[in-house]
Amino acid sequence: MNEELPDEERPDEELPHGEPPDAELSLRERKKRATRQRISDIATGLFTERGFEAVTVAEVAREAGVSTMTVFNYFPRKEDLFLDRIPQAVALFVGAVRDRGAGEAPLAALRRLALRLLDRRHPLGGVGETFSTFGRIVVDSPALRARAREGVEEVERALATALAEAGAPDPRLLAALVVAAYRTVFLASARQLLAGEPADEVAREHRARLESAFAALERTGLDG
Repeated sequence: MNEELPDEERPDEELPHGEPPDAELSLRERKKRATRQRISDIATGLFTERGFEAVTVAEVAREAGVSTMTVFNYFPRKEDLFLDRIPQAVALFVGAVRDRGAGEAPLAALRRLALRLLDRRHPLGGVGETFSTFGRIVVDSPALRARAREGVEEVERALATALAEAGAPDPRLLAALVVAAYRTVFLASARQLLAGEPADEVAREHRARLESAFAALERTGLDG
């Protein structure tokens, strides 16, 4: 799901390890990015209006003015039209570890990333004014819930590889604990937002839960 933000507030440009800004891309790559964004935005609108299961890829293609094959060239599965942030989540978590500062522990870098995502109200941060709509669409769709679980596993596998490169003594266990902690905090905030609690209040509690979770992870000593 993509949220429309003014240019000066687009979160990807403020975060390290995400997709490069348009200025760093060739004209061809900028056009491809714009097409992908347009297809995803149109799909999100249709899913929001009618529900994920009721919309076909052919309908998305028709509304976007492209072929069904073009849609699948950008999004291998229908679920990826809506859960389009999974590759970015992998890049952000892996990049936080690989590109951390000299002497910075992997968990410290991951904690910094998690708090930055929250502060920017990034779609991967877990708190936002439109998150309740997004959450309801996912909850109502077994296919989206299954794809979300797969996405979490993709992040965990990639993070384990990065932690192994960083010299963590048990990278797979640490990756599993980090992802489980983040997922637990994320879902707790999602439930609050779905219940109608104000986003600012949820964000404060989300931050406290993140701080507590990373403090507990650091006490394990698993990041070396």
